[in-house]
Amino acid sequence: MRVPVDWLREYVAVPADATGVQIAADLVKVGLEEEGLHTSGVTGPLVVGRVLTKEPEPQKNGKTINWCSLDVGDANGTGEPQWVVCGAHNFEPGDLVVVILPGGSVSTPQGPMVVTARKTYGHISSGMITSERELGIGEDHSGIIVLSRFFADRPEVLTGLAPGQDAIPLLGLDRETVEVNVTPDRGYCFSIRGIAREYSHATGAAYTDPVLALADRAPAANEQGYAVQLADDAPIRGREGCDRYVARIVRGVDVHAPSPAWMKARLTEAGMRPISLPVDVTNYVMLGLGQPLHAFDLAKLVGPIVVRRARPGERMTTLDDVDRALDPSDLLITDSESQRALAIAGVMGGADTEISDTTTDVLIEAAHFDPVSIARSARRHKLPSEASRRFERGVDPQLAAAAAQLAVELLVEHGGGVVDDGVTDVGSPVPAPDIDLDLSLPSRLVGVDYPSERVVEILREIGCGVEVSGEHARVTPPSWRPDLRTEPDLAEEVARIDGYEKIPSVVPTVPVGNGLTHDQRMRRLVANLLAAQGFSEVWNAPFVGDDRHVALGYDAAAARARTVRIANPLSDEAPLMRISILSTLVDSLRRNISRGFKDVALFEQGLVLALEGKQTAAPTEDVGVRPSPQTMAAIHAAVPPQPRHLGFVLAGEIDRSGVWGAGRPADVADAIATALGITEALGLTARTVADDAMPFHPGRCARVELADGTVVGHVGELHPKVLTALGLPARVVAGELDLDALSAASGRPAQAVTLSTFPVATTDVALVVDESVKAADIEAALRTGAGEMLESVRLFDIYRGDQTGAGKKSLAYRLSFRAPDRTLTTEEVSGIRDRAVAAAGQAVGAVQR
Repeated sequence: MRVPVDWLREYVAVPADATGVQIAADLVKVGLEEEGLHTSGVTGPLVVGRVLTKEPEPQKNGKTINWCSLDVGDANGTGEPQWVVCGAHNFEPGDLVVVILPGGSVSTPQGPMVVTARKTYGHISSGMITSERELGIGEDHSGIIVLSRFFADRPEVLTGLAPGQDAIPLLGLDRETVEVNVTPDRGYCFSIRGIAREYSHATGAAYTDPVLALADRAPAANEQGYAVQLADDAPIRGREGCDRYVARIVRGVDVHAPSPAWMKARLTEAGMRPISLPVDVTNYVMLGLGQPLHAFDLAKLVGPIVVRRARPGERMTTLDDVDRALDPSDLLITDSESQRALAIAGVMGGADTEISDTTTDVLIEAAHFDPVSIARSARRHKLPSEASRRFERGVDPQLAAAAAQLAVELLVEHGGGVVDDGVTDVGSPVPAPDIDLDLSLPSRLVGVDYPSERVVEILREIGCGVEVSGEHARVTPPSWRPDLRTEPDLAEEVARIDGYEKIPSVVPTVPVGNGLTHDQRMRRLVANLLAAQGFSEVWNAPFVGDDRHVALGYDAAAARARTVRIANPLSDEAPLMRISILSTLVDSLRRNISRGFKDVALFEQGLVLALEGKQTAAPTEDVGVRPSPQTMAAIHAAVPPQPRHLGFVLAGEIDRSGVWGAGRPADVADAIATALGITEALGLTARTVADDAMPFHPGRCARVELADGTVVGHVGELHPKVLTALGLPARVVAGELDLDALSAASGRPAQAVTLSTFPVATTDVALVVDESVKAADIEAALRTGAGEMLESVRLFDIYRGDQTGAGKKSLAYRLSFRAPDRTLTTEEVSGIRDRAVAAAGQAVGAVQR
């Protein structure tokens, strides 16, 4: 929320010398975090100038420019006329305009732009006559600012203006705007009214609620008002979608009348774009008071307004010209005769009844809508409007009449017209229930001694009604605080207003034990291991689209059958939950490579969703109500398995080149070593077996198996087609492991074995097998045949040639043997070796060379 300081001063007595920095610091005291401090970005010299001459000069490109001389007083240091080239034509000699002289700067989307004397159209233009958009005080760029028209509604400003006068304070470009972060439970702070109240709490400054005077001026409802019916036949959670609707009519409005300069300036400073008088008035009231409004063209309405839920198959075109399919839970503003949908209540209006150039009669809507209904519609249609942001956080239900009164007053004052005598105010909001508060509770919860008198004082200060009875009080929350529902809510308010800085910092007692579960220790160990090897950890949002499955070479039908579709995705391009860490990890790799980092090693730990069967919807319950055991069971049953996976990728050089010599590119062996290093660090025995699984190259892919045959992942070089589809360089290697499976296998403590002090005996054996036989199968057979005396097996050579024959290969292994209680003899070693070779021959048809 952006808060112009000058606007804030209208509601609360901010000291004249208070700066934006001081105001932001004061708001932080009551929990409103500072987001930023904004100014116009315009620096001087920016002065008032009087046009002396205006000489039109047609150009070869068909454009006509004006060669102008300006009286800028002594601002240019000489008192001589200032000569400027100007492309606008909406001024004449004698007009007062705004001139930025060389050395001054304006703010642009690309950053500050310094104005200099430069040659253009055959002249040296020493400065620039400015428009509203160039100074950031409006969107008008059709012509330059002529002060007599700009301040037409404030003639007193024009009195005494002189050439050379500083225009920065004249146009309010020296004003500051404080931006604060409004948490979801503080919706009333989405207004100047709410921020002013909080500033008063923080500093004790006198606060004047603007709603009180407006409510006194607002006429009571009568039968002459525009007919409105509240017909919500499907309340959400038993709450009516609209429990109050105020309608006021202004006839004969000049919609072409310009919004006053002060209003446009405030809207711009608050981060909104001035559009037209009716729109600017509704936005101004919303920002000032916190009540969203909507303006209808009365001539386009047919019959009474009806607030109802959408019907199945109903559609409407919203103000952004998008034809939308409506959901039966959407709350609509309609008219009864034609049953048209005029607006999605509290979210966005419809195109049929928007204010246009021909509008003369305007109906102002000020309503109170159910926050849950508005939040769901806004998310369903991806329309996070300024109105929906306020309604979904809770708008003061007692505010509608006062807000409508301010809107009609501003329309009449600046757009002419007459206010109808008829006033519509239907519905009756249900007041928040009273809260029984133990006055000692804030002290017990916060750990600070709050006397009962101080508790009562603070609650009354924030607007609560308090009836004290001994050590208890009945508290009635103010209408603008829908977040106050329980005793702890009130205790939090006491702590906040009394001062967070008064709460002592107490170091918690360290619990017995290391505090980490086995899964947590395992994940931390894996992360530290990879980081020590030069990998960088990343995080990616777990959302993908079907195109990513196609790019990775997955079977489209099989992938779609396992994929969970998001009901309300953040992006239409990524509506699915990932089934693989690599499907999102490649985005980080591609981003790094595109920014010039060619040698990259990344890893990510995260959840994947593996849908089993048909996707089902989980039931929902009201917030604050513990679901029944049956509902909890249904919720858990609807959630698919979410195993935690580890993904890693390597691109470029694994050993960097430098003055020490040439580097070495990453290859499949590095991916295998990474996976086996992880299993070894977890105390597990694993092996890699040649495999063919996308997205890996069929000849450079291996699955990782534990000793019991459990498959825990795959590693290898990514398929060339995958690299092309993703825009990645050649020979990228990667891997993905199931951390949950590794955690389950490593949950038991490793059993230490006695180290043998007797010497090791080694022997080599070369085995000839068919080309299709996997090295892992040969190794497994050798281990089985050798028995317990075998300490290690290492493949150190592979030979293909004339000596092995066509379709054959020779694999040479080094076998190491050791006995725990003696030195093995040559005969014993030979016997064990022969049994191992025989087992390999029986298992895979191996023949010793």
